[in-house]
Amino acid sequence: MTVNGKPVQVICDPETSLLEVLRDHLQLTGTKEGCRSGDCGACTVTVDGKAVCSCIHLAIQANGKKVVTVEGLASGNELHPLQKAFIRNGVAQCGFCTPGMLMSAKALLNEKLEPSDDEIKEAIGGNLCRCSSYDVIVKSIREAATQIAHK
Repeated sequence: MTVNGKPVQVICDPETSLLEVLRDHLQLTGTKEGCRSGDCGACTVTVDGKAVCSCIHLAIQANGKKVVTVEGLASGNELHPLQKAFIRNGVAQCGFCTPGMLMSAKALLNEKLEPSDDEIKEAIGGNLCRCSSYDVIVKSIREAATQIAHK
């Protein structure tokens, strides 16, 4: 598979989750382990541009695919517009949900550059956050989408 633009090869058991491979084999610890059942969204990454919960996505299912984690959002030292908007609006408080929230938003923007608020809410519906306001998260995603669409 390709992870954050780099080809990687990992040997693991067939039952190994993508989350385990990312965190334990590749030391990409931005992807968080929360519920291990696909309910909280903390482990969300994109696989071929689509949001997946890496805790219930087997690593073998990513064979030959492009995986992007939160570490792969920035371009060198330049943060992605989503990351900038989250910072500007004070979204990240404890930060645990932030990587998964960012990756769910990125998957949405991969498909639609000018989503409605309802589409944004649907895209992040599987991501739980206990510290921040969902309104400011939606606002941040909308701001980033506008910035990306008008480049």
